[in-house]
Amino acid sequence: MPTSTTVPVSVPMPQIPRRRRSPEEVAAAAPVEGPKRVLLAAPRGYCAGVDRAVIAVEKALEHYGAPVYVRKEIVHNRHVVSELEARGAVFVEETDEVPEGELVVFSAHGVSPAVVQSADDRNLRTIDATCPLVTKVHREAVRFAKAGNEILLIGHTGHEEVEGTYGEAPEATTIVNDPAEARTVQVKDPDKLIWLSQTTLSVDETMETVKILRERFPNLQDPPSDDICYATSNRQAAIKKIAPQADLVIVVGSANSSNSVRLVEVALEYGAKAGHRVDFANEVDESWFEGVATVGVTSGASVPDILVQDVLKLLADYGYADQEEIVTAEEDILFSLPKELRAKLKESGDSSARPGGRVKND
Repeated sequence: MPTSTTVPVSVPMPQIPRRRRSPEEVAAAAPVEGPKRVLLAAPRGYCAGVDRAVIAVEKALEHYGAPVYVRKEIVHNRHVVSELEARGAVFVEETDEVPEGELVVFSAHGVSPAVVQSADDRNLRTIDATCPLVTKVHREAVRFAKAGNEILLIGHTGHEEVEGTYGEAPEATTIVNDPAEARTVQVKDPDKLIWLSQTTLSVDETMETVKILRERFPNLQDPPSDDICYATSNRQAAIKKIAPQADLVIVVGSANSSNSVRLVEVALEYGAKAGHRVDFANEVDESWFEGVATVGVTSGASVPDILVQDVLKLLADYGYADQEEIVTAEEDILFSLPKELRAKLKESGDSSARPGGRVKND
């Protein structure tokens, strides 16, 4: 008789919710000297480019119906992606995963000409939700390359935005990841050289990288205007003001959000005693509160404010109910929705959205 073979089956352990220690237990572990308070950064959260991209997917679902395909994450935030998936958005890595003839939205981070061509080859209908500030950098790359310049693109290899910008002029572009690479990068002609940057970098580190490059290549040209977007700069400026006063800084944002990760780094660099990034309030470890009087709170440019409010509620439960908003800038920038979508909304008689995609009277 044949011998039966037993195949081992791996059964995952059930997830048991961690018991959160009570405020009294935390206080007993390390008493807090002085009153407890929260310093809340402003501006924080959604920027105009993120708002535009998210509303673009929502309006596409509303007017075209599900499924609406999205290449990559529309913005780097787990909550936003999950919410859109629940409404019928389908996120894919590349356009070849989208059935021919279907609708695909390009994310806020932008795409290379090769991706646009791939979508065209598959007869895909497209909505380009690239942030206009990223589009500006793309146009600069094309223009400078055509003029015979070599481009040093300061940014993180593998990031969608950098891949898109690099793809505009790959033969003329070299990626410089950090100050260390700035010390070793080789160029063809140091007299025809210009730098561009990813829009979501640390302002300080970018300027350090540029300083090193200019020491090596004195004729290095600057872009005609700052590539790091206003929202990234403003959020970093706000946390710089809070950090020296903070025993703890909590940044709400996802791990693949470059600007969110930078906010933790900036907070620590400018004097915060501790800094952590979380996607959701349930990821906050109450042990972080031991001996902490002042908590700084901010969020990355792709984070809806409801996630920040959840963190503030948790902080209030642990005695941090006194909140002070630290305002370092006012933001009133709005971007029009993608032209492909504006045409559809006009055709449908949809006048519910004003520039930037926000619903009127919201």
